[in-house]
Amino acid sequence: MRESAKRFGRIGAVGTVLALLAGCLSTHTQPDPAYAATRPAAPVPTALNNGAIYQAGFAVSLFEDTKARRVGDILTIVLSESTNASKKASTATKKDNAIDLQNPTLFGSSPQFNLAGGKLGRAVPLASTTQNNLGVSANTTQDFTGTGSSSQSNSLTGNITVTVAEVLSNGNLMVRGEKIMALNEGDEFVRITGMIRPQDIRPDNTVLSTSIANAQISYGGNGAVADSSSHGWLSRFFLKVWPF
Repeated sequence: MRESAKRFGRIGAVGTVLALLAGCLSTHTQPDPAYAATRPAAPVPTALNNGAIYQAGFAVSLFEDTKARRVGDILTIVLSESTNASKKASTATKKDNAIDLQNPTLFGSSPQFNLAGGKLGRAVPLASTTQNNLGVSANTTQDFTGTGSSSQSNSLTGNITVTVAEVLSNGNLMVRGEKIMALNEGDEFVRITGMIRPQDIRPDNTVLSTSIANAQISYGGNGAVADSSSHGWLSRFFLKVWPF
């Protein structure tokens, strides 16, 4: 009985480890509820009057276009994002100092320390110099030069179709949506949310991403390709705590 219990315990432990590894290997991006499509409000059914030719709720305007204007309508956003930033700084400083003190005059003559030989001559520090007087001359020079530069550029193009999540009182539309593309070695996703004006919607029911107010655009991916181009968790830890 004990051997069987131990065997079942080992099998259970191995199964738990395999389940954890399977969970770690799953790299598919899950839909974000914050970017979920918005469904239109369900219309309230009206009482049918079979005695009339035109029924309320079924009329179609002859001059109505296909632009999005109601909650749940579909709108295509043309991504046309391009940013460029650069910065350069340089600093140069220089400082020169010069000190020159002449030999003073004491009692009508300049003191000299030209003693040679003897204990007194050896005790005087300037006795062996070429100019044995109290004159002092010093020169200092300080130079500093520093340069720095930084540049960054980003570009994002493509199309993403979203839905109208809310119609504001002034007629502006709050839109949101996401697109998930599954690839061979992972997947990629694009998410966007923001506010647009009805007059910025083009006749083909598209709008440029540059016309979206308070736009929040996210682009990323998961999988083997994304993992190979990013630091591991231990490397990121040392990058944060390493002081040099």
